[in-house]
Amino acid sequence: MEEFESSAYSKKTKPVYISTVISIALVLLMIGLLGLILVHARNLSNYVKENIVLNIIVNDGAKEVDILALQKQLDVNPFVLKTQYVSKELAARNLQKDLGEEFVQFLGYNPLLSSIDVYMKADYANNASIEKLSGQLSKNTLVKEVIYQKSLIDMVNQNLKVIGFVILAFAAILMIIAVALINNTIRLVIYSQRFLIKSMQLVGATKGFIRKPFIGYGLLHGFIGGLIAVILLLLTLYVAQQQIPELVILTNWFEFGIVFLIVIGAGMLISTMSTWFAVSKYLGLKIYDLYK
Repeated sequence: MEEFESSAYSKKTKPVYISTVISIALVLLMIGLLGLILVHARNLSNYVKENIVLNIIVNDGAKEVDILALQKQLDVNPFVLKTQYVSKELAARNLQKDLGEEFVQFLGYNPLLSSIDVYMKADYANNASIEKLSGQLSKNTLVKEVIYQKSLIDMVNQNLKVIGFVILAFAAILMIIAVALINNTIRLVIYSQRFLIKSMQLVGATKGFIRKPFIGYGLLHGFIGGLIAVILLLLTLYVAQQQIPELVILTNWFEFGIVFLIVIGAGMLISTMSTWFAVSKYLGLKIYDLYK
């Protein structure tokens, strides 16, 4: 096959191989972009869920040491991501900033109660888990009441499920289109080599021997196409983060790395399988069928 690549015939086909790699790269770029969208959507979903606050209002007169002990218990709870203790004084200062007035001096006392803000882990940021935790806390003598927005939590989870379903459905459709596009591109390339394939077969070359170099080039083209797509994806991420700095919050390079590996792996797999089927097709044809 190396002799073939160095021949004049090979030089004529090199532009075809280049266009094949570019086509594969562009298709894989679409897959990669969708993969990054899925990762960002998942991270955004977790970010929203993990910022839903559960307010635990503590009884007036409760000792701070007991409140801190309750906070430590919550910190080790498997449902809880983190907690924040808000004392009466801090709550008053925060409300004063919001109102722009010193209501404590006007009233003559601080009517607010100490509280613990609880942030749930994304997997448990649903009404079922929150109600379970709320039921346990309600039995504690320190707790006056547990406040959370049930309707908001339902709305957030429902909307995130719908958005996730739409993105996954779109991903499945795009994957089918990508496979079809790469397959058609490679079939056209192999079509231009059909007479060479048949000539090698006529002089006694085995099917495995004929397939091997084509499969090798299929792997190489898929790898190069995937690598180009990854470079373009990195550039896209850089530009996106420059334009929208808030995206840094959703950045997870480990998950991005998995997307990049999937893009390269998909390129190599689809390219190799398409090459195998295309070469096998022409190995099974009669000579006169090659002219059809």
